Amino acid sequence: MANKTVKVTLTKSLNGRLKSHKACVAGLGLTKIRQSRVLEDTPAVRGMINKVAYMVNVEEA
Repeated sequence: MANKTVKVTLTKSLNGRLKSHKACVAGLGLTKIRQSRVLEDTPAVRGMINKVAYMVNVEEA
């Protein structure tokens, strides 16, 4: 059975955001608006996504 994955896309700018939110976005591997990454669906990744949910779109991959 393959591991579940999620596609995360950055939709808003990092300008003026909290340092911890910028760190979460960097931890997800996102640097530019409309950039996407396919990541493993783990509790750690889900926690980072939940923290910056207002800046990212998430799709099941």
